[in-house]
Amino acid sequence: MPTADLTPTSPARTIVCADSLPWMREHGPLAGACAVTSLPDVSEVNIPLPDWRVWFLDAVQLVVNSVADDSAALFFQSDIKRDGRWIDKGALVTRAAEDAGAHILFHKIICRAPAGRLTPGRPGYTHLIAVSRALRCPDALPIPDVIADAGRHAWVRAMGIRAAAHAVRFARDHARATSIFDPFCGVGTVPAVANALGLDSLGIEKCRKRAEQSRALTVRPDEL
Repeated sequence: MPTADLTPTSPARTIVCADSLPWMREHGPLAGACAVTSLPDVSEVNIPLPDWRVWFLDAVQLVVNSVADDSAALFFQSDIKRDGRWIDKGALVTRAAEDAGAHILFHKIICRAPAGRLTPGRPGYTHLIAVSRALRCPDALPIPDVIADAGRHAWVRAMGIRAAAHAVRFARDHARATSIFDPFCGVGTVPAVANALGLDSLGIEKCRKRAEQSRALTVRPDEL
């Protein structure tokens, strides 16, 4: 009689090298997934600012639509400054999510620089915003309103590993996700953190070099 293989399997990681917006339109909601991502700013997509605003709002709605109503989408976004004007990407996320029928679960701030340090031209903080159509935020949420230590950044534009772990733990423990979807995964911080916390992950990355990096990135338990 054959013996069952009881060897634990490691969480899976799939990285697709593709343009994420058409990919999300084609695939629709992903069963069991929670989205955790950071949308690129205008300098990364290389289109005029007015076109980027339209692109950004469309992308947020597609991310919200990529998960089930009772799941959640979490966004890491840093504001940007163009021609002496600040663009509040947190406000853009909120606007697009509400247009997609979602509500805000929570809005946290992540420090990218120590409090009180001057950061001319660049914000010293990042928004962490969670939205959902049906999920409700628990009264006791183990995420501080201000996350002072974002952890190691695997790339200058990447979110910190500890900050990503806060988002993934919320997805696992409160959204009951079995996998994490990052449609703008860059060098792979979110997929790697998801795997380290026991969840499968799916990332989309248009740049072939960064897609390869995201397949290889690992994080240590002490970094979470």
